[in-house]
Amino acid sequence: MAFGEIIDKVGGMGRFQFIQLSLICLPMLMLASHNLLQNFVAMVPPHHCQAPKNFSESNLDPKDIVLVTVPLDSKGRPFKCQRYSSPRWYLLAENGSLGDGSSVQGTRSPPLTDLQGCEDGWEYEMTDRSSTIISEWDLVCDLHSYKQMGQSIYMGGVLVGALIFGGFSDRFGRKKLMLISHLMMAVGGTCATFAPSFFLFCLFRFFCGMALSGFVLNAHSLNVEWIPTQARTMTVATTGYCYTMGQLLLSGVAYLLRDWRWLTLAVSLPFYICFLYSWWFQESARWLVLSGKSDQAVKCVKTVARINGCKAEGEKIDVEVLQKSMKKELSCSQETHSALDLFRLSSLRMITLCLSAVWFSTSFAYYGLALDLQKFGVSIYLIQVIFGAVDIPAKIIITASLSHFGRCRSQSVVLIVAGVTILINILVPYDQQILRTSLAVLGKGCLAASFNVCFLYSGELYPTVIRQNGMGWVSMTARVGAMVAPMVQLLGETTAWLPGLIYGGVPILSGLVAIFLPETMSTPLPETIQDPREDISE
Repeated sequence: MAFGEIIDKVGGMGRFQFIQLSLICLPMLMLASHNLLQNFVAMVPPHHCQAPKNFSESNLDPKDIVLVTVPLDSKGRPFKCQRYSSPRWYLLAENGSLGDGSSVQGTRSPPLTDLQGCEDGWEYEMTDRSSTIISEWDLVCDLHSYKQMGQSIYMGGVLVGALIFGGFSDRFGRKKLMLISHLMMAVGGTCATFAPSFFLFCLFRFFCGMALSGFVLNAHSLNVEWIPTQARTMTVATTGYCYTMGQLLLSGVAYLLRDWRWLTLAVSLPFYICFLYSWWFQESARWLVLSGKSDQAVKCVKTVARINGCKAEGEKIDVEVLQKSMKKELSCSQETHSALDLFRLSSLRMITLCLSAVWFSTSFAYYGLALDLQKFGVSIYLIQVIFGAVDIPAKIIITASLSHFGRCRSQSVVLIVAGVTILINILVPYDQQILRTSLAVLGKGCLAASFNVCFLYSGELYPTVIRQNGMGWVSMTARVGAMVAPMVQLLGETTAWLPGLIYGGVPILSGLVAIFLPETMSTPLPETIQDPREDISE
């Protein structure tokens, strides 16, 4: 009797599994809020230089102050990073024209010698938000790249978390790392709320990123290792929908809480609750047996059986039964496994390289689209809702595809379609906002579906003895993609079409690479490092 059969005997997809899945869904709702928080806390409001401190504005309308102190561009908008070196009083002349007939509205750029930087700071038009980290710490002009840097630092934390928590959970267990992750997210988010400087804000966001990795990796492993094979697709789809609903929730919370500090606090406090109820979770029995803790594994299995109403069946389970069910895995667990095993065997090496490309491109293109909502020219709250809502049909379609066409084909197709839509968008004029937004939404939906496939597919490809190392590795490559994505946006300042070309080309290439992965539909989870090699040879 294999371990999967033991799960079936103690209730299969029973009450325990549904409760565990439900409790994991709450923090999953909030993960989208932390991942996409940048869209709101780092929104760049319209801004221009403040008038000189010694400038008398007692009898002038604010619009007149801007007119005489800040030059206007060709579209009649104030320069963001420069002002006149001295007020242009003559611009207030009757009929609003200069002596040479040029328009007062400033379509003519003044000589560079007549301009200076924003020596006295900036004025911000806070229409959509009451405050952001941009307006609070003046992250504009020469410091405008700090916005992308802040998100990259957060994703750097997610990367480090994948490295640390992936290995530690194989050593110390899934439950302990889950608890640590929840507490770390709650405390890190609270501290970021009250950060007095941008440096400290980034530091605490880095810790939040680490905690996010810890939660995702361990929540996924607990689900995969406690839930029957036939219910795995449904489980991954459910957690994916929770992330989708979290995007919609973020838009609503951000609309109500216009101050970036209150918003950050609101998406962090729920993790204190998650920390408290996570003590209820049962440690993975698979991991306990492989770690030489069969007695604890028996207790966990019996607890699950009791919750599922199968107490009698649970009483039949003892150490000997568990060890016999995992005889093959135990024979291989005498060896110490590490991330090096992902590359030592040719079968695992091929899987790891292909999955690395898939995870990197999915995350890279996803955050390239999802973290630059202001460029679409519509309400940021509306576009966030649209970007979140598209995940619902996308994940319904991909769930059906996983069950009918398999993991490999589904993974490849969604990546290629996402890349093609992004490339087409390069050719669409900027004034056709509806078409551009529609293509971006389609691409984002495909990438969200790709994430669903990634989590399920990777968990099915890697054997139990190194599953966390494998998930940690591919998650790390995804975070590298997420770190690089914001920086690629800076290339658009010199060549407008270049970011789109990169964001679209990378997923197409990885979609072709995904074809080389073995199919896992309707197959049992591999338990030893020899299993993947058998899968490929079939």
